[in-house]
Amino acid sequence: MSRVFNFSAGPAMVPESVLQQASEEMLDWHGSGISVMEMSHRGKEFMSIATKAECDLRDLLDIPDNYKVLFLQGGASAQFAMVPLNLLRGQKKADYVNTGQWSKKAIAEAKRFCNVNVVASSEESKFTSIPDQDDWQIDSNAAYFHYTPNETIGGVEFHWIPETGKVPLVADMSSTLLSRPLDVSRYGVIYAGAQKNIGPAGLTVVIVREDLIGEVLPGMPTMFDYKTMADNDSMYNTPPTYSWYLAGLVFDWLKQRDGLEGMATINKRKANKLYAQIDDSDFYQNPVDLSCRSWMNIPFTLADPELDSKFLELAKEAGLFSLKGHRSVGGMRASIYNAMPEEGVNALVSFMSDFEQHNG
Repeated sequence: MSRVFNFSAGPAMVPESVLQQASEEMLDWHGSGISVMEMSHRGKEFMSIATKAECDLRDLLDIPDNYKVLFLQGGASAQFAMVPLNLLRGQKKADYVNTGQWSKKAIAEAKRFCNVNVVASSEESKFTSIPDQDDWQIDSNAAYFHYTPNETIGGVEFHWIPETGKVPLVADMSSTLLSRPLDVSRYGVIYAGAQKNIGPAGLTVVIVREDLIGEVLPGMPTMFDYKTMADNDSMYNTPPTYSWYLAGLVFDWLKQRDGLEGMATINKRKANKLYAQIDDSDFYQNPVDLSCRSWMNIPFTLADPELDSKFLELAKEAGLFSLKGHRSVGGMRASIYNAMPEEGVNALVSFMSDFEQHNG
């Protein structure tokens, strides 16, 4: 069977050349006689993989020297707890902005450890917009400020970085990290589950400013302490070695494609094509405010919801997979992360045009 275009929100597509290289190296990595998944995480072979991966990531994002890069387990959801456990540092309150389902989950978890000040929420608009920062009720004494730059379910994205003064800015960048250039120095902590733009599920990347490490809540589990992981180069225990290796291959793939500047150009072009198809039609609709439409996750509905099942069935027959929208939103959703080739978006746009002609 030939490869299909997978529009899943995650786990998502991995670059085909990366999969091919991993396949070729599966049984014998660089003449070592063993697979990467069989290697000791402390052996020289895997240490070379880990070192190169971190160097390449630092290069891609131009990460300042006073930031630690951690390769962890637990997904972004574990970071919902690890952030307050590590960043409260004797304080009892933190700021959060609520722009979607992942923001809500982060808020709910943080409430177990501190008083959460929700500075603003777009829930009344069904998470189709971002509240104007002029209306936010920011607490200048908060331990940190948390936001979700891109909400995968609602397709809402910040195209700007919040101003939080001296309060450390924390971002769940699971669905946007590596999709474009980023000024890491604006943040205290950046975290991202890998299964969208970085690699396979099982790995979480955390970029944390060094001055925020080392003062944790009493009773902190050892495994949740950023300092423990930083002091042990993310190898206090056995890390997700194979996911780390594949992420390294993706970093190299990005560097070969003009880095994040080149990726941003492609991603913006892909998104524009799909939004144009939606906006130029009365048959399709995107509910998100124009100012905060996501480059990565594009939900859309059909004029007649009764056609949803037919759309999905025929799309799958055309090699366009995982287009069903999240149950809380309905309709369709196309996730077009880095590894989605422009040909895939072109194929979807063409299918949508044909489907409208025959069913509109």
